[in-house]
Amino acid sequence: MRLHKCIFLDRDGVLNRERGEYTYKLSDFEILSGVKEGLEITKKSGYLLIVITNQAGIAKGIYNTDDVLKCHSYLQAHIGDLIDDIYFCPHHPVTTESLLRKPDSLMLEKAIAKWEVDTDKSYMIGDSLRDIQAAEKVGVKGILVGEKDSNNSTAPKAKNLLDAVNKFIVS
Repeated sequence: MRLHKCIFLDRDGVLNRERGEYTYKLSDFEILSGVKEGLEITKKSGYLLIVITNQAGIAKGIYNTDDVLKCHSYLQAHIGDLIDDIYFCPHHPVTTESLLRKPDSLMLEKAIAKWEVDTDKSYMIGDSLRDIQAAEKVGVKGILVGEKDSNNSTAPKAKNLLDAVNKFIVS
């Protein structure tokens, strides 16, 4: 059995602009600069690309699963369908506790099993400490992008996805 190397990606703040509120309308879904290029580089380097995202607005009744799927279709259409799979957690502790929700690691565990991922050769790129914590639980190297939790983690840091790819993955 051949294991695959993988880049796990948080969504909001890594692939699209983090607005500080829920992003579920296409009119608010802004793909960040350098995302397509960063994904193309990793894909050409033989990595699977899998999104791992909390979508608590579903549990809170702010939006629904269809809204999330529309955003993901829009993302795929604008980056050339480079993402291999997308996992999202619709739960939030206000309604339902779930091991899917980061910083827990069940979404990652499911993806690792389904896609036969080699955790030693894989990364999680996220913009918050909970992304790094989830990665650590499954033995994946975490890379923190942006400024949100940059002082609270010893994980390698980058400005954005493209910077992370160039500094830590294909350097």
